[in-house]
Amino acid sequence: MEEFFSSGRAVDVVLAVLAFEMLWLKWRGNPWSGILAALVPAVLMMIALRAGLTGLSWPYVALPLAASFPVHVYDLYRRRMLSGDKAQKTG
Repeated sequence: MEEFFSSGRAVDVVLAVLAFEMLWLKWRGNPWSGILAALVPAVLMMIALRAGLTGLSWPYVALPLAASFPVHVYDLYRRRMLSGDKAQKTG
């Protein structure tokens, strides 16, 4: 089990699950912009985790982790704007 995590294979499993989720969300009719805004931060954090688990130097951990934040903020903004549009139409 230690090798499974220290080699980064556990992260590979999570990335495969995220890829499956992406396909499932697209199959359900969600737009690519929403799918990517929701999943890219998770993918970037998993890349940072994999870098940390496999012993890469700190920039390989810090850069994807830092890059995930603005994408996450964009996703929150996008969701708020979408929910605001629905509230205005029904209210």
